[in-house]
Amino acid sequence: MADGPSQLDLWDYKPKLEEYYDKDLPESIRNGQRITTMTSGQSRFPVAPSIFKFAQHGKHGAWISELLPEMAGVADDICIIKSMHTDAINHDPAITFITTGSEIPGRPSLGAWLSYGIGSPNHDLPSFVVLISRLASGGANQALFSRMWASGFLPTKHAGVSMRSSGDPVLYLSNPPGVSGDVRRQMLDGLGELNQERLAEVGDPEIAARIAQYEMAFRMQTSVPELSDISKEPKHILDMYGPEVSQPGSFAYNCLMARRLAERGVRFTQVFLRGWDHHGGLPGSIRQLTKVADQPCAALIKDLKQRGMLEETLLVWGGEFGRTVYSQGTLTKDNYGRDHHPRNFSMWMAGGGVKPGIVHGETDDFSYNITEKPVHVHDLNATILHLLGINHEKLTYRAQGRDFRLTDVHGKVVMDILA
Repeated sequence: MADGPSQLDLWDYKPKLEEYYDKDLPESIRNGQRITTMTSGQSRFPVAPSIFKFAQHGKHGAWISELLPEMAGVADDICIIKSMHTDAINHDPAITFITTGSEIPGRPSLGAWLSYGIGSPNHDLPSFVVLISRLASGGANQALFSRMWASGFLPTKHAGVSMRSSGDPVLYLSNPPGVSGDVRRQMLDGLGELNQERLAEVGDPEIAARIAQYEMAFRMQTSVPELSDISKEPKHILDMYGPEVSQPGSFAYNCLMARRLAERGVRFTQVFLRGWDHHGGLPGSIRQLTKVADQPCAALIKDLKQRGMLEETLLVWGGEFGRTVYSQGTLTKDNYGRDHHPRNFSMWMAGGGVKPGIVHGETDDFSYNITEKPVHVHDLNATILHLLGINHEKLTYRAQGRDFRLTDVHGKVVMDILA
């Protein structure tokens, strides 16, 4: 959920904020913590309670916003983490950090680490696929860069493959006019022989990776069209994902694709939905985003569950940071904006060995500071690797004279959320 969804309006219910409407955020809460240049020039920081109603759902009574009625219906299947925190306060370093474990561009992404660490049982599709949903109305959108799914210093065969929503799902996958499958096969065989000679001569492992990628692309000429053909999906499944599921590039379509990829043994699928950067006009904008996101997310959980796949498929939902309790810009009873807030934000996880139906961590009455069970981004990545059978301290790769890992020298597995 790129651009920072507001935890205050979705997952982190703070009823006491009504008493503080339009009052300045107490200095004892902010305590001199840094803020962005977008609000640092404001003369005051007026508290903006969420205008949305919350209700308790599931056996454990998790508080969930009225904006997420479908997710409320699967409350017993998810673990809500309210105590996430990160190091970065602006979008580019923050989303680079949560996808690669470093604010500095150039490190391998989580999906690349998984491809390197455990590979994939499907040899006809990439082990790591990226699906970028079309721009949703209702919010500003930050740029997404391919480094967020790149392989960094790992061999390039572990990089994520971004599938497009129009034309060929992967560029240059189809044969050009006048080139048959047999001709393509002969060309690749000849090119493979030349590359093998060069590999034997210079020993560059990237040549081996290039050979493997050419062969993968050839196999994908058959596997990708089959993957993208949803015509045989039952009507009740399509209805479950919502009316936009038949539109390639929609978030609903991409959630269905994520299930189809998981069925086919693709190890890691990353689905992006941008537009959560609500510095102003948040109430109207977030209504549009949750309308797009709520039903497909819940459908993916239910779909995996009814197929017996949820226990072995891990779902992780969230953005790069949260939003401030104080309003950015003019505050009224029915309108406000929120700035970036790295001190705490909310995510949820489901399936894959996560304890269902619980809420982990707590924040203060202003959703500004964590009061119980903090979970850092490195802790999240360590836990994801653990759930997939990997010790995050031992999955390393030597580059530039030292051993690197996704969690650097940090990260603790969050044992409390394990089933």
